[in-house]
Amino acid sequence: MAPSSGSEPSSLKFTPTQVRIVGSGLIGTSIGLALVQHGVSVEMIDSDPASQSLASDLIGGGSVGQPQLVIFALPTNKLDEVLNREFKLNPQSTFMDVGSVKNEVLLKVEGIAGLASRFVPSHPMAGREIGGAGSARADLFQGRSWVITPISQTSPESLQTVEALITLLGATALKMSPADHDAAVAKVSHLPQIVSSLLAKQLIGTKHEWMELSGQGLRDSTRIAGSDAHLWKEIIFSNRQVLSGLLKGLRDDVQLMIDNLENSNQIEKILEQGRSGRDLIPGKHGGKAREYSYLPIVIDDKPGQLASIFNLCATLDVNVEDLSIEHSPGQLSALITLALSPSDAQKLSNHLASIGWNVHPIRN
Repeated sequence: MAPSSGSEPSSLKFTPTQVRIVGSGLIGTSIGLALVQHGVSVEMIDSDPASQSLASDLIGGGSVGQPQLVIFALPTNKLDEVLNREFKLNPQSTFMDVGSVKNEVLLKVEGIAGLASRFVPSHPMAGREIGGAGSARADLFQGRSWVITPISQTSPESLQTVEALITLLGATALKMSPADHDAAVAKVSHLPQIVSSLLAKQLIGTKHEWMELSGQGLRDSTRIAGSDAHLWKEIIFSNRQVLSGLLKGLRDDVQLMIDNLENSNQIEKILEQGRSGRDLIPGKHGGKAREYSYLPIVIDDKPGQLASIFNLCATLDVNVEDLSIEHSPGQLSALITLALSPSDAQKLSNHLASIGWNVHPIRN
């Protein structure tokens, strides 16, 4: 690709055209799927022949001669087996990992002479509760943050190669120190996984008829408890020092609730603190959280109703942020609830009401 200006833009200069991915699980295969869509040649490697074969077939990959970039998409405890081998095979390549904990990775990298300057530790903040190549998605990283933790030895060229890759995958690179990264993900990722798993564990032995009462709250709270236990045991073990303090804090809060079960005012205070913490979570795509208004509309159960509403939204320049539909089999009507900004909700409500739609009061 020849740039019209006559000088190659830096984003193109450092974008790899040949990539070797060691590890054919969810993250590695998702990276491969996304890269081949951009014309990058990708080779998938895995110690499990079946996983390697599936990933290679999914991405249509083959072998690459001299990769500009080698990606380690495997558990941190498996890195020792491949770091030396890949560095000897491709000494001029840039190397990166995608693991959830960074301090332990750096100790391994710094133990191999000459590797640190060519290695960029990284962690894409994306995933699914279902692992394996069969769950891979090319759009897994779109709109997500991707942490990189370069050290003083990291060469500018290697850093720019990794940044170019992250941009190509639709993610946003975010630089942090290894220590800050490990502390941050312990709180926003690793602790929630543990809490979800412990909550789901309490369900073991519950009567079947009781489980029939399960609502969306339980499903939401335990969704990630379905994650790969083998993978997560490695992540938790690698970040055990940071997690120890967080779990002790959680233990203290559980004890506080137990001690105040006879004090309704204190129960409310604890729950309100939970609401305050929940409010700190950013909105979609990692942006600032937005306050939405919710517009309920009762529609007839017939074709074209939703399309008509969305056409009106486009005409009014109203942006729908989210949508839910409640409809029972055999019911002649359905309730749709649109999430919009307060001003858009009012504009759309006024217009729909004026032309005869069955709109209900806006909820905040």
